[in-house]
Amino acid sequence: MESLFILIPITLLLVGVAVAVFFWAMRSGQFDDLDSPAWRILGDDDDQPRR
Repeated sequence: MESLFILIPITLLLVGVAVAVFFWAMRSGQFDDLDSPAWRILGDDDDQPRR
């Protein structure tokens, strides 16, 4: 029972840090364009010669 008095605040602190990191990533533009990098690999690069 005494361990809950330690584990619950630690858990709340970790959840708060995770939420803060998520909102920081949202504000810094980490999730702006999720589709272009996936489609970019399918494009042909004819400008570069093959080795």
